[in-house]
Amino acid sequence: MHRFPLLLLVFFSGMVTLGVELAASRLLAPFFGTSLLVWAALIGLMLLYLSLGYWLGGRWADRSPHIETLIGIISAAAVLVGLVPIIAGPVLRLSVEGFAQLNAGLLGGSFVGVLLLFTAPMILLGCVSPFAIRLAMEDVAHSGQTAGQLYALSTLGSFVGTFLPVLWLIPTVGTRWTFWSFALLLLAVAALAAALTARRALPLALLGFVAVLGMALWAQGRPIKPGAGVIYEGESLYHYIRVVEKDGWRFLELNEGQGIHSAYLPGAGTTGGVWDYYLLAPLFNPAPHDPFAQTKHWAIIGVAAGSTPRSIQSVYGDEPVIGVEIDSQVVEVGKTYFAMEQLPNLEVVIEDGRTWLARDEGRYDVIGVDAYRQPYIPFHLTTVEFFRDARAHLTPTGVVAINVGRAPNDWRLVDALASTMMRVFPSVYAIDVDDSFNTLLIGTNQPVHPGDVVDNVDAVTHPTLLALIDRARGHIRLPLDQGLVFTDDRAPVEQVIDAMITRFALEEGLEQIQE
Repeated sequence: MHRFPLLLLVFFSGMVTLGVELAASRLLAPFFGTSLLVWAALIGLMLLYLSLGYWLGGRWADRSPHIETLIGIISAAAVLVGLVPIIAGPVLRLSVEGFAQLNAGLLGGSFVGVLLLFTAPMILLGCVSPFAIRLAMEDVAHSGQTAGQLYALSTLGSFVGTFLPVLWLIPTVGTRWTFWSFALLLLAVAALAAALTARRALPLALLGFVAVLGMALWAQGRPIKPGAGVIYEGESLYHYIRVVEKDGWRFLELNEGQGIHSAYLPGAGTTGGVWDYYLLAPLFNPAPHDPFAQTKHWAIIGVAAGSTPRSIQSVYGDEPVIGVEIDSQVVEVGKTYFAMEQLPNLEVVIEDGRTWLARDEGRYDVIGVDAYRQPYIPFHLTTVEFFRDARAHLTPTGVVAINVGRAPNDWRLVDALASTMMRVFPSVYAIDVDDSFNTLLIGTNQPVHPGDVVDNVDAVTHPTLLALIDRARGHIRLPLDQGLVFTDDRAPVEQVIDAMITRFALEEGLEQIQE
């Protein structure tokens, strides 16, 4: 038997195994997000499938120790990989209904259904290494060396498969073509191996190649996530991005789309959403404090498509704003669909918010944080250490304002972040945004009494700010210290949010049963 074709099969099977796992996370992201819970379920089940594959592959190899059999296994696995993005479509659409209806059973069932789609291809890919070892074993005295070489080669292929989709395939051709590219590549390698060693297996590999290519060409023009009013969808290194138009408004959705990250109506300055509430942040200062008395400098971490800078400049004039955004593709979408380039004095920095803050030397009157990867805040933007760094970048009258999500009657995340901020700022205030599940927490660089806020609010004459104050009136409060504090060493942000979501889903399910 030729050793070179066997080595090719092992290397590329290892590459496709890891590549499919990473692509699977992006397949799930538009519908379930990218939380640690999703990753844990995905990785855990993939490891289980591979373990079954290792066991099955060893038994299979003993019963049929022929390279034709191995080529057939690999060809079948590749075809199933190519089928995943097509079969997943209907199941993922059910998940959208589950989110829309807050139906925990439907949502959970569709999530499990998608994961089960990977059962057969991953088990078959797991068969490859033990099968190849059986075929390559010529001398028992060197069996350990042979097994080590093949596992090393498979792992090297997995190394390539880890970076290939992340750095090139997904940003360039998208998630579905990533699946199809891996499937076609593996089938081409299987066909080459068959041509060199086992011509009887060649028709199967070639037929699989034609079938996957046909499926890809048939499905390539279809939307990733169908919906009314979608005028753009695309993928970046960080997100599935979608722009939806409704009643003249444009909304930016990321990943599963359960949160709006920017809103834009041509001709309108403010949005009516949480982005407007950052305009109240300068009022949280010792009285008297006139926010219009001098030019302020703003920094928005998580600027997305520019809704907050637009609101700021519509009220305070063309004040300088630095918008920090980790995803350059989101910024490009903002320029194309949200007129982001028309905003004067907006400097956009493509960088993680915390690393930017660590190297930046500026001082700001307001540092706003709105860096959700819905429904999660990146944990490193919630810790004592982060807020200390942010405070060090404030002017004497500066404030830090962070948008925090919550569930109905569940304030655990808001309370934890407020407690964390209390370890850094002399005063912390909360504004519960009406008709939403958002709270804006504000930490001040100077001690601020509630009477100061009242006096500053009473002195406002700008009509837009007055209207915003009317909305916020009765929703401004001093949060209590609840004890849980986030640090770089321990910041269970996702666990807190997962607990909130689980409680909310269970309560909704119980209400549906009672009805």
